[in-house]
Amino acid sequence: MSSLLDRPPYAARDDSGFLAEMQRLTHHHLKGCADFARIWPEWRGAGAVDELPFLHVDLFKRLEFRTGSDDLVHERTLRSSSTSGSEASRIVLDNLSSRLQARSVLAILTDMVGGHKRPLLVLDDARALRQRGVVPARVAAALSLSPLATGIHFLLSDTNNPASMKWDLLAEVLASGGDFLVYGFSSILWFAWAAGDKPENVRDLLRGKRIHFVHSGGWKKMEALRVDRAEFDGALTKDLHEASRVVDYYGLVEQVGVVYPLCEHGARHVPVWADVLVRDPYTMRAVEDRPGQIQLMNVLAHGAPYHSVLSEDMGRVAPGECPCGRSGKRFELLGRMPHAELRGCANV
Repeated sequence: MSSLLDRPPYAARDDSGFLAEMQRLTHHHLKGCADFARIWPEWRGAGAVDELPFLHVDLFKRLEFRTGSDDLVHERTLRSSSTSGSEASRIVLDNLSSRLQARSVLAILTDMVGGHKRPLLVLDDARALRQRGVVPARVAAALSLSPLATGIHFLLSDTNNPASMKWDLLAEVLASGGDFLVYGFSSILWFAWAAGDKPENVRDLLRGKRIHFVHSGGWKKMEALRVDRAEFDGALTKDLHEASRVVDYYGLVEQVGVVYPLCEHGARHVPVWADVLVRDPYTMRAVEDRPGQIQLMNVLAHGAPYHSVLSEDMGRVAPGECPCGRSGKRFELLGRMPHAELRGCANV
């Protein structure tokens, strides 16, 4: 298990330690995954993180990568929500990686929303949990908050219909206390909660409540509606306690276990057990002084080689230290690569 997970997520980085763990993990996948070895047959080692092998994100729609090892048990498959006409990504999950990923997400989100337990309200349909052996990415994102929950309440009758909010259930839960967590896909959170026509009793119950909203994915719809982050956050926190916050995070289903929330100064920070490179899309060289294609890495993936993934997103490494006080690397997310396929709920 990674020793880096024993450190605070945003401590000073140990680049040599991260590279050493990534080297070991890469050799593990080359030995145990025939598909990965066929893609990188000549690789022997790296002197820097930008020399590590990677897989393009689209390969996970075409191949079901699986790394065999005596100490691994492959348990479930994580599936992204695909756009119309496109294939879903499939990530095979194993017992060891799942434990590491749960620790990772909990440490990252605790840093942003606090570690105390409170009711978790999920803008999704509980029936998504009943698919044997397959976990939809959006539900997996919601359940990553479960260690911080005293109870989980699914608020939609139909996962694809924001108008199917269970207002009676929401009112019942709101009446039970004053502090809550809410998770939703960004556009559903907007249509169901922020812009939804709440019953008067729900509006009354919301006044003065302390709520941390956590959301991911779906921002393209917000841009199409010309809803910016200030309007989005303001609509969610209206009439709530002043300590209420909205936490937006970026991540990929192909990099399960690591998410990158926006801090209060608009930066996305990289935990010490992960790294983010920006590559020139024409030369594939790593760059730090200009925008490029984002590559995400982490030391948590043992059952399949999704430890190093080249995304279809554009970004830029942010220079200097962040005023929020978190150490380590941070980056800006700039949008999709030109002509890249629009993705569904994969960015969790």
